[in-house]
Amino acid sequence: MKKITYLALLLVLFMSATLLSGCKENDVESMPKVRVSEVIHSVFYAPQYVALHKGYFEDEGLDVELAIAWGADRGAAALLSNSADIALFGPEAAVYIAREQTDTKLVGFAQLTQKDGSFFLAREPMPEFEWTDVKGKTIIGGRPGGVPQMVQEYVLYHNDVVPHHDVEIIQNIDLGATAQAFENDVGDFVQLFEPGASIVENTGSGHVVASFGEAGGDIPYTVYHATDSYIEENPDIIQKFTNAIYRAQIWVDNHSAEEIAEVIQPSFAETDYDILVSSVERYKKQDTWSKDPILRKESLDKLQEICIFSEELDKKVPYEEIVKTKFAEEAVKSINID
Repeated sequence: MKKITYLALLLVLFMSATLLSGCKENDVESMPKVRVSEVIHSVFYAPQYVALHKGYFEDEGLDVELAIAWGADRGAAALLSNSADIALFGPEAAVYIAREQTDTKLVGFAQLTQKDGSFFLAREPMPEFEWTDVKGKTIIGGRPGGVPQMVQEYVLYHNDVVPHHDVEIIQNIDLGATAQAFENDVGDFVQLFEPGASIVENTGSGHVVASFGEAGGDIPYTVYHATDSYIEENPDIIQKFTNAIYRAQIWVDNHSAEEIAEVIQPSFAETDYDILVSSVERYKKQDTWSKDPILRKESLDKLQEICIFSEELDKKVPYEEIVKTKFAEEAVKSINID
């Protein structure tokens, strides 16, 4: 069975500490600074940017600073190296670390998305696309052990395509460079998040033919995590952060793609407004965002089943070891949804 060793994790830790070394130290301010690492920068995380730009974090008395990790492994390493206080990534990283019984645990406390946020693009329009059309072709995929790649392989397998046998999957291209590689004629298909998928479509270099969110079903795709020690020492910050995220989830659920795009535009200054709207609309249509921040056991069980299918895990890690729901439950209980 494949396994991420603690030695490998330490190597990633070094990479992440180097990557995030430019982050500022906490300033002496009236509001506590909360360093948040997001796994990638994507419209997929629209509620987070809504919380930022509508002032929900400030309303809770928090000064949130965002940095991009470019991978769940790097986001996890940022927490372990104290380069971030809170990190948004798939729970699989917390599962892998808990499996190795390290002294520090990563704990998920607020779920943001409930479906895969990536789309499958081909070089030409394929209105009658079937997953078996990829046989004999090449896909630009993701990092082994990451949720995007595991969901891709899970979907392929359950649609009569054996990954790495019926189709070649490229997995050595950095997550931030996959769109550019595809535009440079690498591969026949590529898996991209928004707004990357819409941007590639807009250039005519590729065409969305399927959604992994629709094909993969409901899973806790991205969740906010912190170390067990940070949560124990800073419960007020965790509660306030969760409150802001829940308010944003409510707002996103009750507003149009155009309204959401307008609010999050400052986080995507180089992206055309119409592309932002189409990106948000795609996510809203497939019910991508969680309605509340509670990470439920049955949802994590499904993700762990996918990890086991992908041979990244041999048995499930107990839910209670890596999930703490009290902050999300308190937010749902105390915040008026009207």
